[in-house]
Amino acid sequence: MPQYQELPCGGGQVLDIDTALKDGILGGAPEVGDATADGGKQPVELRKMMDELDAAAGENGGGGDEAVPAVFICPISLEPMVDPVTLCTGQTYESANISRWLALGHRTCPTTMQELWDVTPIPNTTLRQLIAAWFSRRYTRFKKRSADFHGRAADLVHALRGTAVPKRQPLKGQARVAALRELRSLAATHQSVTKAIAEAGGVGLLTSLLGPFTSHAVGSEAVAILVSGVPLDADAKAALMQPAKVSLLVDMLNEGAVDTKINCVRLIRLLMEEKGFRPDTVASLSLLVGVMRLVRDKRHPDGVAVGLELLSSICAVHKPARCLIVSIGAVPQLVELLPELPTECVEPALDILDALASVPEGRIALKDCPRTITNAVRLLMRVSEACTRRALSMLWVVCRMAPEECAPAALDAGLGAKLLLVIQSGCGPELKQQASELLKLCTMNCTSTVFISKCKLTKTIQ
Repeated sequence: MPQYQELPCGGGQVLDIDTALKDGILGGAPEVGDATADGGKQPVELRKMMDELDAAAGENGGGGDEAVPAVFICPISLEPMVDPVTLCTGQTYESANISRWLALGHRTCPTTMQELWDVTPIPNTTLRQLIAAWFSRRYTRFKKRSADFHGRAADLVHALRGTAVPKRQPLKGQARVAALRELRSLAATHQSVTKAIAEAGGVGLLTSLLGPFTSHAVGSEAVAILVSGVPLDADAKAALMQPAKVSLLVDMLNEGAVDTKINCVRLIRLLMEEKGFRPDTVASLSLLVGVMRLVRDKRHPDGVAVGLELLSSICAVHKPARCLIVSIGAVPQLVELLPELPTECVEPALDILDALASVPEGRIALKDCPRTITNAVRLLMRVSEACTRRALSMLWVVCRMAPEECAPAALDAGLGAKLLLVIQSGCGPELKQQASELLKLCTMNCTSTVFISKCKLTKTIQ
């Protein structure tokens, strides 16, 4: 809650609330449209205004634009009062607080400790109106400022850059983090704000914040704003593609919170789409390990999806990175995840496995993984034609590498019936041909009697 101020009532004079309200010492009467005391509904509305103003002050580093007058504060809770009542001693308290005090059996004034000759609290209507008028006017100004999203975003950028008028030093420490957090919130809530951020020089500012001495708190907020849709010019993209900045993104990917990890992956993938991006930049063991950790974290589906998309992009643009991906154990991990992945994530996962199967290490890893055959067979004719094609490719790889071992195992997993289903379906001719060739490979390594019995048994179970 903001700090409180004493009333400017003169040296030693006793404050008269009615005079203060009339003379404007505390801001005067409420403006047109302001909330005023209005029966039983007013305390609820006033409390809502107080909570919003308090939350806004906290997000901006505390303080607010005005200090709450001390006369508005309940001596018990030290919070602004909503329903002030006065005791016979002349001391005023929040109604709920003094009621609890009296309910405990106390018969003294909490402030003066005088004995109460009358325990009936008297509603202080004048003070309640005064509190409502002061908070209402402040709330109106707050709402007007909040409505100017573009102006507020530009003000925040200038404050961060040190180009505000009147000129001040750039924000530092927690004030900088709070300003970046508010800027990110504006960009996330109002898409048009991203243009205002760029026009105020925000892109250059955000890229400059991603330096060797950047804290993770500042870096995570800056990355979140950059991936919110802020238009990046050529200079900004070139600056972000520098090895030092990519290295910082990798560190944040491995050490940050989940949201930060996701935003770092999104930014790296965004940079990979640029013509000047060097593919070897993503051939980093630390980067690949961080992405795989994100993919394995099934509690966060968004992270699984963006992680798979980045791995798929890396496999597509930089073939030497495929061996690195295999070396960190990605093949068995992805195979294990296949049955649990959301439908929209299955295809990119299979794309990655298909790309990894193009290198010898990837093929060996597929064959050695005990769940490859079972999970691939389950995917046939389950998700999409593209997924069926990828699953067939995986089965073809492992069965061809060790036909005597893998072909019978595949038939035990129900592959025969699934292949017949693919051949008889409305799938494309290439897919049917692929299924026929795999079926032929299996029959060559299994007697016809055993093959037929396995197909019949699989159909009966299904």
